[in-house]
Amino acid sequence: MIVQIKKPTQSGTIQAIASKSEAHRLLICAALADCKTHIVCEDRSEDIDTTANCLEAFGASLTYNHNGFFITPIKWHLPEQLTFRKHLDCGESASTLRFLLPICGGLGLKASFHMGSRLAKRPLDALLDEMASKGCILSKPDSSSIYCEGQLKSGVYTLPGDVSSQYISGLLFALSLLSGDSFLHVKGVLESRPYVDMTLEALRLFGITICEDEEQSFHVPGGQSYQSPNSVNVGGDWSNATFWLCAGAIGKHSITCTGLDKDSRQGDRIVTELLSRFGARVAVDDNTVTVSPGTLRGIDINARDIPDLVPALAAVASVAEGKTVIHNAGRLRIKESNRLETITTSLSDLGADITQTQDSLVIVGKRVLTGGETQSFGDHRIAMASAILSGACLKPIVIQDAHVVQKSYPRFFEDFSTVLFGMCEVIC
Repeated sequence: MIVQIKKPTQSGTIQAIASKSEAHRLLICAALADCKTHIVCEDRSEDIDTTANCLEAFGASLTYNHNGFFITPIKWHLPEQLTFRKHLDCGESASTLRFLLPICGGLGLKASFHMGSRLAKRPLDALLDEMASKGCILSKPDSSSIYCEGQLKSGVYTLPGDVSSQYISGLLFALSLLSGDSFLHVKGVLESRPYVDMTLEALRLFGITICEDEEQSFHVPGGQSYQSPNSVNVGGDWSNATFWLCAGAIGKHSITCTGLDKDSRQGDRIVTELLSRFGARVAVDDNTVTVSPGTLRGIDINARDIPDLVPALAAVASVAEGKTVIHNAGRLRIKESNRLETITTSLSDLGADITQTQDSLVIVGKRVLTGGETQSFGDHRIAMASAILSGACLKPIVIQDAHVVQKSYPRFFEDFSTVLFGMCEVIC
């Protein structure tokens, strides 16, 4: 799909979509629980559906209507569940793969995990090695598949903190299923810590107790069981709402985003603070954020805990006077695309002054950009970051392969047309 976006003339109010990160976690907990759960989630995406489909492959039953998911949990103790190999298609969802692999071991099931081309290239060895050392039998029959069988054992686990917080979350789900106590130690700096906090909160909602005995050292008591809260809500997605909030800073009119909990566990809520530092005018109520244009100036940004915000923040920086440095961003090279490279290329295509280093982006802002044609590079956040720059470009923006927004925000361009009054056109 190729999308052309003309310079917006007006803007308004948009409802935040349901958080993909929260939905993954709550669906998994519900599938492991003692009885049925209703997950109130009015939005779906490719990644959410991938996790739902994989949980069904494990033996859960999921139905969906306009009010969310209804989940009947996995009956993993049945003989047929333990005998036959499950087939899970993880597509391009790293969360699905990295969460469900350890859970497969925790349940003692047999499964084959199939990965999309980009996901197959993303790192996984540290998690696989730790699982193999604790009772799982893992093999790779080809570059896009992993076979897992065997039973994880209680004990002491160690994982690096600087590759993916999803490793830690996956093991926390799994260790909660074991009969004996376990300990999970994280070596080095635990990057994207807020995502682990989201996992701990989801586990707490389902009656699981995990203690952080000391910083980055988690004690998981054995003999626990997931207890359904009967119904639980998925909160608004700060990560995807960031594109609207940044569009409000970039353009000439304010944008209001509703359905955002200012006390959410989602670390990406820090976007309001960052936009204020840039010079945008930001108003935050209990569940509503309004961002209006201001005099934007470059700032320094530490991306260690907020990698998903970098594409949108780089777009803001490209029109902020002076220099912005986004550092501690090396892990963006192992996302859906090499994001340090693809952000640099896509924003340069539109006229930005941006360069990359090994783990950072350096952006010198301009008052206006030229616009023109760019690629999504198969990355949903690159496509959305390019789109919001239309408010600062002289010429229309044309985005190739814009359909990739299906991964996290299927109706992004529809919402763009609505909130920005028809400025978005699919040209093929």
